[in-house]
Amino acid sequence: MSHNHSHGGCSDECHDHDIPESEGPRDNLYTRIDRDNTVAMNAENGSGPEIIKPWHERMNEDIFLDSDADDQMIIRIPFTGAVKLRALLLKTGPTDQTPAKVGIFSNVDHLDFSEIASGKPTQEFEIAQGREVGEYHVMPAKFPAVTSITLFFPASQGAENIRIYYVGFLGQWTERKFEPIITVYESRANPADHKRIPGTDGAIWSPDLAHDLEGGSAPFR
Repeated sequence: MSHNHSHGGCSDECHDHDIPESEGPRDNLYTRIDRDNTVAMNAENGSGPEIIKPWHERMNEDIFLDSDADDQMIIRIPFTGAVKLRALLLKTGPTDQTPAKVGIFSNVDHLDFSEIASGKPTQEFEIAQGREVGEYHVMPAKFPAVTSITLFFPASQGAENIRIYYVGFLGQWTERKFEPIITVYESRANPADHKRIPGTDGAIWSPDLAHDLEGGSAPFR
């Protein structure tokens, strides 16, 4: 039995009595999450995908993420298509390791701790202590076409760190109509492979990019 934080009415689609327990609700989005690209920041014992579990493992407490340096954590979860989000599912804690609240940011892909702390989440929930899975119903109008969700846990309920066992989502998924743009970041730029752009502070121009432009020449001279 999940702990339900419902906001608004619940139609018949919320009750899936004919769905096997092993599969969960009909609109469980587990198979629509891009687990390989799920990332957790300030996590001590994992990188993020560990807590994106199938429905039948949602109560498992053997695998979890603890925050590392303090009691904050950011988790970014991309989807394989566009999602109309209905609810966030969380299992956290126990006791004072439970996050005080969670901020949900929709389609914001590059947030660090300094930016996210001063930003306004799309929606925010207080988290109740308990060993069950909490079900936090979002306002669907705020999450109509979601390609990624970023969760921000700003503080614990008294402990030095927080613990997250399970993250899941309920909603409607539609196939992405275009190929996503994959950006590859260099861990450390090699000056020998780049040219400086005159008139800029530290910007670099890659000659490889010039081949994609008309005439094969770079716009910076």
